[in-house]
Amino acid sequence: MDRIGQDEIGRSRMLPPLPERMRPQNLDAYVGQQHLIGPGCILRNMIESGNLSSFILWGPPGVGKTTLSRIVAKSLGREFHTLSAVSAGVKEVREVIDRARSSSLFSSGESPILFIDEIHRFSKSQQDALLGAVEDGTVVLIGATTENPSFEVITPLLSRCQVFVLKSLVSEDLQKLLDRALKEDVILKTRNIKVLETEALFRYSGGDARKLLNIVEIVTGAFAGKPEIIIDNQTVTECLQENVAVYDKNGEMHYDIISAFIKSIRGSDPNAAVYYLARMLDGGEDPLFIARRLCISAAEDVGLANPNALLLAEATFRIVHNIGMPEARIPLSECTIYLASSAKSNSAYMAINQALEVAKQTSDAPVPLYLRNAPTKLMEELGYADGYKYAHDYPGHFADLEFMPEKLKEHRFYDPADNKHEDGLRSRLSSLWPKYKY
Repeated sequence: MDRIGQDEIGRSRMLPPLPERMRPQNLDAYVGQQHLIGPGCILRNMIESGNLSSFILWGPPGVGKTTLSRIVAKSLGREFHTLSAVSAGVKEVREVIDRARSSSLFSSGESPILFIDEIHRFSKSQQDALLGAVEDGTVVLIGATTENPSFEVITPLLSRCQVFVLKSLVSEDLQKLLDRALKEDVILKTRNIKVLETEALFRYSGGDARKLLNIVEIVTGAFAGKPEIIIDNQTVTECLQENVAVYDKNGEMHYDIISAFIKSIRGSDPNAAVYYLARMLDGGEDPLFIARRLCISAAEDVGLANPNALLLAEATFRIVHNIGMPEARIPLSECTIYLASSAKSNSAYMAINQALEVAKQTSDAPVPLYLRNAPTKLMEELGYADGYKYAHDYPGHFADLEFMPEKLKEHRFYDPADNKHEDGLRSRLSSLWPKYKY
């Protein structure tokens, strides 16, 4: 490598990474999320009016949650405190709240902003410690999460926050980021860079601005000291194969591993399933994400062949939520092995999918009068509930009654799978409903 190339590498190492160098400082430079920050939209209006309330930003990685939070604070001139839910405990939460109470901005009536990254990883006790300060206005809370806050944030705290949903960046957004980086970055604007193809660049980015800029930095870094840099699909792929970590919990490998994990459970291979579980845990995957996938697999792939599987998966989710890592690895392993070893059935999954398709086409099908509720005298006179048979008044707690709308008589959605548990269901349903030909 020549002296110019060495100087270039040395200079780049002294600077922050490209994503940090290109972090926008105001709304006009911010790319994406126009449904929130576009003219007349809710978050822009909140900033322009100065009427700031607590909110949670929910969206995938790399879409600008942290950046947007900093822009809000800068635009309003608010003091900005930040905590990471991965490393902060109750003690750190209380310390930052105490600092906020004593700050000069708070005494002037403008509450400081407390930004909590990955707020979904806060325990109930940590979230409880926040509640009082949010309620009395000591701080304005801005939380960032990649997980559904309805499941991860306690109800009292969630009720005091608006939830704004951020979307993955589309190709148009990624192109804007790429063009801006090549034109404005202190390093890249001095290089002779030709972009011939962007398909691989955008695909590996996966709608993640941070990942896009990291990839650009990796690719351009591979050409240090060369007079010209060519960015095309082949170059991007080759550079990533050499530089990207084997497991990236937010990237393409993340989806490959979770796919292999679920397919191993579905394929009844507990050894492969527990191996991919270990790969995810070793790679830093959120154990609650894995637990949620186990719940889905229990319903979709094990289903009615073993209804206890869903109960175990749901219990696993609660246990993992309560105890955390590293102990959570044990119930996750137990549930994984149980689901993989269990008999399989997707009959419930197939039934609801078919029913949804038919429901879309028959949304106007009237419910039989005898199945309708009759809370008023007029409804009784119109025949509502007339002719309904209360099943428990009949032998075997079964009354022969047509429950389907007229146009769907004898339409069957549930097809029992071939397993011990559903063989029993098939036998019972066949005796009750011969018309469905189970």
